[in-house]
Amino acid sequence: MDWKKSLATLKKHVLTGTSHMIPFIVAGGVLFSLSVMLNDVPATPTEGWLAGLAKIGEAGLTLFIPVLGGYIAYSIADKPGLAPGMLGAYLAKVVGAGFLGGMAAGFIAGYVVKQLKKIKLPTSLKSLGSIFLYPLIGTFVTGAIVIWVIGTPIASLMEGLTNWLAGMGDAGKIPLATILGGMTAFDMGGPINKVAATFAQTQVDTLPYLMGGVGVAICIPPIGLGLATLLFPKKFSKEERDSGKASLLMGCVGITEGAIPFATSDPVRVIPCIMAGSIIGNIMAFLLGCLNHAPWGGLIVLPVVDNRLGYIASVLTGAVVVAVL
Repeated sequence: MDWKKSLATLKKHVLTGTSHMIPFIVAGGVLFSLSVMLNDVPATPTEGWLAGLAKIGEAGLTLFIPVLGGYIAYSIADKPGLAPGMLGAYLAKVVGAGFLGGMAAGFIAGYVVKQLKKIKLPTSLKSLGSIFLYPLIGTFVTGAIVIWVIGTPIASLMEGLTNWLAGMGDAGKIPLATILGGMTAFDMGGPINKVAATFAQTQVDTLPYLMGGVGVAICIPPIGLGLATLLFPKKFSKEERDSGKASLLMGCVGITEGAIPFATSDPVRVIPCIMAGSIIGNIMAFLLGCLNHAPWGGLIVLPVVDNRLGYIASVLTGAVVVAVL
């Protein structure tokens, strides 16, 4: 087997999904960011026209995973793979598998449909293959794998992670900051990120230093990658440089998903880099005594942060680490 050719083919499929996904993240992320920025408190607005603006933004941030999975499958199996890929990726989001689950669902759907297309159909059924049989069977098989194979283990893992973190309440600050920072960056708004963020958010009244660190870690991946496109423009495509500008804005208002377009293009290198930056930023915030009294992250929470200079320094340090790496 030619591994280089196989990897190049896989990358082509991922880039097809990413290129169609980016407009959804950018449009949804920027609009949602604006709703949070204009709100009186650093949180999702629930009343008035800002609540409507937030819902418009949330639509983009909800649809990008199905679009990613759908167009990965489309790249593999052409139009018959589109519906199984989108529906499988949507189910991956529902079961809490995040964008990584969406990517997996896209590949599953694409290769399932590709194999189905190899089955020779009678002449009378050929016209039904692309619009009925392949999407129907492909969706069932992909959905079944996502719900009954992927879903249960992920749900158990999330529960175990939550209990593990809860049991670390008396652990040293550096180990706890390392774990929370790494989890926050790993899947950029996915289930592991949500476990870390929720753990800190639920204790914001009693242990605000947890949200101080996690609030820093949340924004470092998008700010760091956006900064990388500014410092090293020749290493990025025009599309990635444009995404970098939106990524900076999303990072400032605590939307980690701004880093996803970069991670989907090159997860093996991007994910360790952003984890390193978020871990360093989280440790700094813990040690500098940054207290965040809002259940949110990014620079938008500065009005309710104790030791703002330390908070900003933690964000900038982590972002520079990401950009340089």
